[in-house]
Amino acid sequence: MKSNPWFDSWAKKAKEKGYPARSVFKLMEIQKRFKVLKKGSFVLDLGAAPGSWSKFACEVIGKDGKVIGVDLQDVKVKSKNLVSLKKDASELSEEDFKSFGIEKFDVVLSDMAPKTTGDRFGDHIRSVKLARLALELAEKYLRPGGDFVVKVFEGERLPQLRKEIEKKFKSVKLFKPKSSRKESRETFIIAQGFQRRGKH
Repeated sequence: MKSNPWFDSWAKKAKEKGYPARSVFKLMEIQKRFKVLKKGSFVLDLGAAPGSWSKFACEVIGKDGKVIGVDLQDVKVKSKNLVSLKKDASELSEEDFKSFGIEKFDVVLSDMAPKTTGDRFGDHIRSVKLARLALELAEKYLRPGGDFVVKVFEGERLPQLRKEIEKKFKSVKLFKPKSSRKESRETFIIAQGFQRRGKH
């Protein structure tokens, strides 16, 4: 595979700062702009491996907060306030969190993405499916007023997904971090102020 100087420079910068992947800079930009993480927050991090988002979240929330990182792959970072669960996000249950004394989270983060195939439409559809799974988990486990950050590939079903999220949150914005590749079709939906409506 041909080396990409842009990619390499971000990856090198991440390693220098002690993070396993350059994706950390995307969350840093999101945090700077939207302040989704706060001291003492309980955070559910979906698609957590190799652990850059979890590590950064742990640093922001401090010792009174907790991050539960979920992925089928190994989360390669360690922190006193991080617990990693090696399982499929679709199989999460309340029991997974109760043993850590958590019933509801302040923030749900999802950097989940499908393996890209080069079929733009198919990749978009699979990405929206993962974003909907993350939304279902946010509806189940977010406390009222909580925040939700989810990655999705741009495409024709994005407006519909955004509408679904807007029904459940006070503020919903699309955000493309500078540290995303220019040609990348990934964008992030930043949804703040979760509102429970009716019974789910």
